[in-house]
Amino acid sequence: MQSAALVDHGKLSAIAAASVTNKSCERTFCRHLGDFKLQDIDSVEIDKLYISLEGKIAPRKTPSAGESDHGVALDDEQLRKLVRGFKDNQLYAIVSVAAFTGMRRNEILALRWSDLDAAKKTLRIERALEETKQHGIRFKGPKRESHKRTITIDDDLLALLLAERDKHLRLIAGIPEGAPVDLGLIKLPDGALMFPNLIGGDLTTPRFTRQTSTTFIRKASKLGFKGLRFHDLRGTHETLLLDNGVPVHVLADRCGHDPAMLLRTYAKRTHKADKSAATVIGSISKGILGG
Repeated sequence: MQSAALVDHGKLSAIAAASVTNKSCERTFCRHLGDFKLQDIDSVEIDKLYISLEGKIAPRKTPSAGESDHGVALDDEQLRKLVRGFKDNQLYAIVSVAAFTGMRRNEILALRWSDLDAAKKTLRIERALEETKQHGIRFKGPKRESHKRTITIDDDLLALLLAERDKHLRLIAGIPEGAPVDLGLIKLPDGALMFPNLIGGDLTTPRFTRQTSTTFIRKASKLGFKGLRFHDLRGTHETLLLDNGVPVHVLADRCGHDPAMLLRTYAKRTHKADKSAATVIGSISKGILGG
């Protein structure tokens, strides 16, 4: 079929993607280009076809903000300044988890203490929060199976989380910070969240997701990061690891990401990888061309 051979030809890729079925795609092409031999079709004819179909086919869906939004990626020094700037803020632990795990905001806010394995230094991600006008805030399962995962965390982040858990244990027991107590005798309630809405001391009530982002944006702006969004912490995590040579498939598994989309968004965030590639090929060519 001549039409099938045209699917990847320039603008026709968009038209083919908008067609509901292969048959409708073929009818579209054959009606306009069926009298031409494949080798005789040039860009002028393709442009005519594209113009004739404008307004007659469904437009391509543009990716929504979020996973496909490449956003901003901070470098090492900027990330250090940002995270340390939150140290006196209620979001400090949340921001740290986002920066050093690449987790999504709603995954972090749905974490329970039962998801942390301190001995293995792992976090299990198997749910997220959803905030809607109709249902308010509720827990939901992952959109995709790849979003359900277990990741390893570093010693410093583990220590920060354990300190946060100790605060919750003291809160349950009514014991002030610094007072001697065997926290091993205190038990958190079932379903206790790592980052709950602490109003009333309830450790199972989730935070408001949008309010968390608003608080982050406001504080980040005061620290000199105007326009930085909470989601950019995920992009920063991905970019820094890729820049430092972590394989794409490893990072995709860690972040619950599609590898192809990860590469596309990464390419828009940084040119560092290309410079690294130039350095590598330069060392090779030096021994060949320099001789």
